[in-house]
Amino acid sequence: MFRYLTRRIVSWLAIIVVSTNLIYLLAWNFLDPRSNYIGRRPPLSSDEISALLEPRNLSDTVPLVERWWTWLTNIVLRWDWGVAPDGQSVNGQMAYRMWISAEFVTGATLIATVAGIALGVYTANRQYKLADRIGQFTSIITMNIPPIVAALGFVIAAVWINNLTGRNVLFVTGPSGIGIDTWWGAVFDTLHRLLLPTLAMALVGYATTHFLQRSLLLDNISADYVRTARAKGLTKQTAIRRHALRTSLIPIATQIAFTIPNVFLGAVLSETIFTWHGLGEYFVQTINKNDIHGTVAIAAFGAFLAAIGAILADIAVVALDPRVRVN
Repeated sequence: MFRYLTRRIVSWLAIIVVSTNLIYLLAWNFLDPRSNYIGRRPPLSSDEISALLEPRNLSDTVPLVERWWTWLTNIVLRWDWGVAPDGQSVNGQMAYRMWISAEFVTGATLIATVAGIALGVYTANRQYKLADRIGQFTSIITMNIPPIVAALGFVIAAVWINNLTGRNVLFVTGPSGIGIDTWWGAVFDTLHRLLLPTLAMALVGYATTHFLQRSLLLDNISADYVRTARAKGLTKQTAIRRHALRTSLIPIATQIAFTIPNVFLGAVLSETIFTWHGLGEYFVQTINKNDIHGTVAIAAFGAFLAAIGAILADIAVVALDPRVRVN
């Protein structure tokens, strides 16, 4: 297993390096840092703009190969991903925002995954009964609610509750930490502010897992190996738990593992509604500001998350399927 994981890690590192360098070269074909300074009052000359951009390795007057080599050596030697056209450090922004995104989406992802799997198992065991139909009806509704509508709905409900009680029972913005001196106070404040976005994202995210888990489990319940297990004396619930559920979890685990980049980088609207300044917001800002270094850093982080997801998916398959062997 160790040798297998080592090979996978090395191969994914090679993929990340190649893809990141390609994205850097492509970014120069679509983004123009010089355009950030055009139209200023008083206007800047072309030489003045170049003088601002050259120290930041963002001037198109420097050959592309030279710009690429400077960018690459800075990363390899100092882990310096460069600066934005306005001089803002990409390292600082990434280090701050990736933890904000992790706080913002981790709880919702776990809740949505556990709720989706649990509901899928529950409804599959009660196929076509009232509980199954209610579960499917509810999931269809929540699955078709746009994330921004769910977020706004929770914000409106929180404001109504706060006005009704005359105090801030629920926070609609975060994170804060202002005026908090103890670590446990900061943790409690963060969890308090995460309550609404976690519920909003979990509400619209569990349904896909629910339907997939239900469909896969229904297919496996009628499989030959489950019928054989029941013929040997196992009850239906025991046969499902020991055999059918384990097999049906393999595609679920793979799907969840490969959605990690989307979870971190795709919550743009939810971050905006709840004022959490994470990677999704930063990605939009880098595009709008023609920030080549920031865009490439986010793409590299997304590739890294994809690699983590792929490795976790491999581990999950090996753990869940005894037929899989690695050397």
